[in-house]
Amino acid sequence: MKKLIAIVIILSFLTLQSFQINAKNNLPPYFSWRDINGIDFTTPAKNQEPCPSCEAYALVSVLETLVQYKVGYPFGCDLAEAHLFFCSGGTCRWGVNVTHAADYLIKYGVPDEGCFPDPHRKTDSPCNPLPGWKNRTVKIKEWGWVENDMEKIKEALIEHGPLVICIKVWKDFYYYRGGIYRHKWGRLVGGHLIALMGYDDRQQCWICKNSWGRNWGEDGWVRISYDENIFIHCYGGTGILYVDGIYGNLMPNVPKVYIDEPKRWHTYIFGRELPAIFGRALVQIGLPRIIGWTIVKLNVSNAIKVEFYLDGELQYVDEDEPFEWKLACKPGLHTVEVMAYNEGNASKAIVDILAL
Repeated sequence: MKKLIAIVIILSFLTLQSFQINAKNNLPPYFSWRDINGIDFTTPAKNQEPCPSCEAYALVSVLETLVQYKVGYPFGCDLAEAHLFFCSGGTCRWGVNVTHAADYLIKYGVPDEGCFPDPHRKTDSPCNPLPGWKNRTVKIKEWGWVENDMEKIKEALIEHGPLVICIKVWKDFYYYRGGIYRHKWGRLVGGHLIALMGYDDRQQCWICKNSWGRNWGEDGWVRISYDENIFIHCYGGTGILYVDGIYGNLMPNVPKVYIDEPKRWHTYIFGRELPAIFGRALVQIGLPRIIGWTIVKLNVSNAIKVEFYLDGELQYVDEDEPFEWKLACKPGLHTVEVMAYNEGNASKAIVDILAL
């Protein structure tokens, strides 16, 4: 009986001590930038493939969330990962130093996606954004490292915003489909950078956004167990990076244009869309395959005119919605580019295709 009373007293003391620590830090048991008073300030997960540009994608995920939070509502903020990656010294051979990319955000900032859309190539692209990009940028005043301590990380998430984290990646991480991730099998394959968006003490996990597309994980997201020793030092720091003091042209008056079709990993046979039927042919990974012809379909807003280019040559100008063009070309590897215009600005979209 005395032992039982002693155990109860010890447990009560530990519970009170834990409560006092939480009360002192004023940390809630749950926090996520996907749910700030019922509002999701994050943006959809994107796909970096095939270039190892996770550093830029993680930083941009953080910036897009902070922009929407500062504006006060989610509006589809979309910043140019490719610009940040290639213009801050990135290469598809190995990636980019995240500290160089963060410094670039202080000095130059990053413009909207329409200034420098990601071509999704395994080869490097020159730093050649559209003219006028400097008037369309989001910048930061500072960045820094967060101590690798659970309470400090949670405090930084609330105080500064989402964090860029360097994590260990085991082989089973590639096959994650949902639930709380815990490493169970496979070798350590390397490091990776993702965006830490929140935590949940009830489920004992971190809430993170990856850059491997929405078909991976939980619509592109992952919940990682507190038990996993995932954080790794990288680029001379703790591997947990915050940004602060966001400012600039947060909502530029520019067209938004995306190529809905032809889309990557799909085949088009005389205008009919099918999932990719040729797998990983010995050409650029993920290329849309075109047999015969197909219609180039766009998602466009705030535009009055659209130009369609094939391999750099103007093919068609459309001033009427829904802004479409019938694409038929000789067999081979080609590049389709689209320029959308409003009264004062232009935006670009791009996709490489394989005509058969």
